[in-house]
Amino acid sequence: MKPPLITVDNLCMDFDGTKVLKNITFEIGEGEVLGIIGRSGAGKTVLMHLMRGVEQPPTGGSIMYHVAACTGCEYIDVRSAAGKPCPYCGGTLEPKDIDPWKENDDSLRRRLMRRTAIMFQRTFALYGNDRVIENVLHALDDVDYPEDKAINRAADLIDQVKLSHRMMHIARDLSGGEKQRVVLARQLAKEPFMLFADEPTGTLDPNTARLVHDMLKTAAQANNMGMIVTSHFSQVIEDVAVRAILLVNGQIAKMGAPKGVIAEFMRGHEDTEKFGACELGDKVVVARDLVKRYISVDRGVVRAVNGVNFEVFTKEIFGIIGKSGAGKTTLSRIVSGIIEPTSGEINIRIGEDWVDMTKPGIDQRGRAKEYIGLLHQEYDLFPHRTVLDNLTDAIGLEFPKELAMRKAIVTLRMAGFSEDKSTEILDRMPSQLSEGERHRVALAQVLIREPRIVILDEPTGTMDPITKVDVKHSIMHAREEMEETFIVVSHDMEFVRDICDRLALMRGGKIVQIGKTADILASLTEEERQVMSKPAA
Repeated sequence: MKPPLITVDNLCMDFDGTKVLKNITFEIGEGEVLGIIGRSGAGKTVLMHLMRGVEQPPTGGSIMYHVAACTGCEYIDVRSAAGKPCPYCGGTLEPKDIDPWKENDDSLRRRLMRRTAIMFQRTFALYGNDRVIENVLHALDDVDYPEDKAINRAADLIDQVKLSHRMMHIARDLSGGEKQRVVLARQLAKEPFMLFADEPTGTLDPNTARLVHDMLKTAAQANNMGMIVTSHFSQVIEDVAVRAILLVNGQIAKMGAPKGVIAEFMRGHEDTEKFGACELGDKVVVARDLVKRYISVDRGVVRAVNGVNFEVFTKEIFGIIGKSGAGKTTLSRIVSGIIEPTSGEINIRIGEDWVDMTKPGIDQRGRAKEYIGLLHQEYDLFPHRTVLDNLTDAIGLEFPKELAMRKAIVTLRMAGFSEDKSTEILDRMPSQLSEGERHRVALAQVLIREPRIVILDEPTGTMDPITKVDVKHSIMHAREEMEETFIVVSHDMEFVRDICDRLALMRGGKIVQIGKTADILASLTEEERQVMSKPAA
């Protein structure tokens, strides 16, 4: 058995009197890959931040790193290296136990942080306007890597994450999976002995997610690097981890082999609620010959949307599916009025009037936009405002607090929270929520404006399979009770199969087929099926 690298003992964390972590105890060995699974809000991200030594200190318990610290320079290695000479200065590596939250010596804490790395599911850790190799060079510069060797080292790291063919690309122009691999290369530049990967593939399509999983596993093995991977998707844990922990409401409910932990995670959460057929209303969206062209320095004229025709009916849940780059998000932004088409027509019915979305002004596009809600996959919340404030600010009206709270709770329930949880989180800041909880609050931000049409761009990317069922039911109830119309842009084949009345399949900027959900899914190519098949939970 490998020597322990980190010991977590009776760790507790409270936020405003609410216990988020309760007496968490476990060890992770040198080079071990540990998976932590649990629903959104179970405490995974809070635990990871505490172990890394960021955000706020724990309210109880301890986190102890068992390392070997050099007597001659700031280098720190794993405990099994104790007694060996330092690879940088030749000094002696001596055993040392460090609690990052109780260490009086700031230099020791800083040295520890330099030897650990973290990846999040949203790729904020990139310089978007810089090239891939420049991003990696910045990371090497941050750790004072020798300048004369940095170019070769950066190229090696890019090759390690299999992105040599994207080395000179601008980071912002990469796909989501490619961005995550650049983030991984930047973290590996630190030569960490521990990598924390927090939902690293939550927003990626399944095919790309599997590729990143392979990268993480290979990187851990090649660098003898320990790793903690949090997720609410079982496939991530199965693909990467050798041991797993199930967190339920801030407590360890089970620990052991990944398959057994995953089975416990899913126990008793089958989707049993059934919904009958819904009678649709009149047309509410009509698009004719829509075209949207961009000019790209690298690719010339790009036809993101190229001659698209479709109709949507009141109370319909209409899905737009396709591989990454098919034009789905561009089309949804045209429908929502965020961007104008290059040519073509897009008309939306508001009350008894048809509004031409290609015409600016308060009587045309401006009027319709008031009744269209868009939840983009790159949503955001005001970080220094409570959940209640985030929701009421979205309406733009002053409410008595009692009415505001009532409206907020009703809307949070529509977004998949229980009534108790809705009440509990009203006074929390976004940083005190999990990523999945923030996603649902962002959905509530859209719904609280009482739109007639709701556009959801990749709505399930950060949701665990149990929460996904809750949100599916919320959408179905919103359709039945409030006569909402939904346009769902997704690569989650399982989700659209369960929720959509009809699907439009996009390829290369065109809608190549529209029809009943089952018929469209049956017509997918094998490549599309692989890309759009979410891992089984």
